[in-house]
Order: sequence, then C-alpha cells, then structure tokens
Amino acid sequence: MAQSKTAKQILSAAEALFAEQGFVETTMRQITKEANVNLAAINYHFGSKQGLIQSVAEQFLRPFSDYIDQALMERCALDMDSSMQMEELLELLMRALLRVDQENTHALLMFTRLLELAYMKSQEELRQFIIGRYGSKLTPYIDLIRTQAAMMEDDEFFWRLHFVMGSVIFTLSNFTMLAAIEKRKFKSNPEVERILHRMVPVLSAGMQARGDKIYFSRI
Repeated sequence: MAQSKTAKQILSAAEALFAEQGFVETTMRQITKEANVNLAAINYHFGSKQGLIQSVAEQFLRPFSDYIDQALMERCALDMDSSMQMEELLELLMRALLRVDQENTHALLMFTRLLELAYMKSQEELRQFIIGRYGSKLTPYIDLIRTQAAMMEDDEFFWRLHFVMGSVIFTLSNFTMLAAIEKRKFKSNPEVERILHRMVPVLSAGMQARGDKIYFSRI
C-alpha cells in the first residue's frame, strides 16, 4: 500500500509539473520536491525520468484509445453494414479528447505536450513506446478515416493526417491564449468543447479535398 501511495504521489506531482512547465523543462529535483519523496523512490517505481514520462503518458493515452476502441465496437455491434462518415469520425476524436479531459484537469494540455515531445528528434524511445503500446489499437480508427478521405497516395494521406493532428495540438496547447484573444475581441466566452466541435467541418474538408500533388516553384 505504501509503495502504491508513493507512486501515485509521484505521478500526481509529475503530471502537474509537466502540464505547467513541459517535459523537458521539468527536472527530477522539482518532481521529488513536489511529491515529497527522494530520487530513489522515483527510480524504484519508474526506473528513470523517461519511465516516469511513459507512465504519465499512459494516464491519458489509455483512456483516450479505449474510448475510441469501445465506440467503434459498439457501433459495429449495432449496425454491421453502416460506415462512419468523415465528420462522425472526427467528432469521435473530439469526444475522446473531452472524455479524457473530464477525468483529469491536466489532460488536454498534457496530451498536446506529450505529442509535441514524441516528435522531438531525441525522443525515439518515447515514439516507439507510444506506437508499440497504442498503434494497433488506433489502427482500425485510422483505417476508417482512410476509407472516408479523398482518393490520394499514401504519402499524401500521411501528411493530411498530421495536418489534422497539428491543428488539434496547436489549438489545445494555445487554447488559453486564443480564448483570451476571442474574449477581448468578440466579448464571448469560448469553451473548449465548442471549439473542438467547430474544428470538425474544417478538418473534414481538408481530409476530403482532392489529393493532387501540387509543387511550388522557388521564386
């Protein structure tokens, strides 16, 4: 029980610091101070800072992927012959993000920071961890997006998918600032749920646009 409680203390402290400062910027010293433990406790429970980051990642990626997986299985059980349209698939993505957000106050910011970190050149280990643990679970969902996207080459689909991810990451990681700008300019109070759903038609149009390759010559 004592070990389990200590591990939870460390995870909670790490989540808060990672969300506030980022993964790279947060030091082990800061985590031990916030969790009121020594470095040996972190090494015992998680092995290293990298192991701790992976454990924190699972706190968000597991419920996110489980939600999508469960939603697809339930739909399949109810209507075997019906396929989901692009906007439905993207709405599912937004609902999964919101579900994770409801379970943890750091969720959306942590989610975006995690994906940003995973694409850093020095984070091959983290990328492989995420792909190995969750790649197969999310493959059916990505395959469905592929079937509803416009006809295009595989490399074009690769980039379109990352354009979607980039849009979501930028919006969530900068939501506080964007919301403040909107409030000041339009006297409104934006909510993250409404903003995520407003992204759906934009992202859907991008995935369904013609997949012709266009090259720009240098001026």
